[in-house]
Amino acid sequence: MSIRPIDPTTTALVLIDLQRGIAAMPAQPHEAGLVIANASRLAERFRALGAPVFLVHVVASPDGADRLHPDADEAMVRRDVPAGFSDIVPELGPKPGDIVIDKRQWGAFYGTHLDLQLRRRGIRTIVLGGISTNYGVESTARDAFERAFDMIFAEDAMSARTAGDHEFALTRIVPRIGRVAATDDILGALGD
Repeated sequence: MSIRPIDPTTTALVLIDLQRGIAAMPAQPHEAGLVIANASRLAERFRALGAPVFLVHVVASPDGADRLHPDADEAMVRRDVPAGFSDIVPELGPKPGDIVIDKRQWGAFYGTHLDLQLRRRGIRTIVLGGISTNYGVESTARDAFERAFDMIFAEDAMSARTAGDHEFALTRIVPRIGRVAATDDILGALGD
């Protein structure tokens, strides 16, 4: 798919939950290694152009008291978080100049300084990738939409627990709030 040229002076890369603990879990339709490889290619290009790279990872206090505890039909499984779970995968960095965002729920805006950091840099468009498409990426995208950011979704730099979850988000939700493209198309739209 061909997309319009992307202005790196007003665009940021926002990568969601590409951290050791989450990357170690099964992912479909793209295995985590491919997602990380494509996200790394995007990050290197953004860095080379002087465009900001945001690495978002989910962290929790040792006692888990800052985790959400909803009264829900399908309660989230509570488990001990092993050491290193929240560490960003080494293929991504962080590298000098990257902005690391700690979050405590699915979306990357609530309770973080992501919005402030984007706006202070004059960002109008964000390129999104990460794991999981239908949780962290989609939750962040919904919040970005409500904040009037334009979005491009790097389809092959994100994945979910099931191919169906990924497909539903990319065919039913995100096309209403942004554009979906492959990593190669995004890199091409960034120019030389």
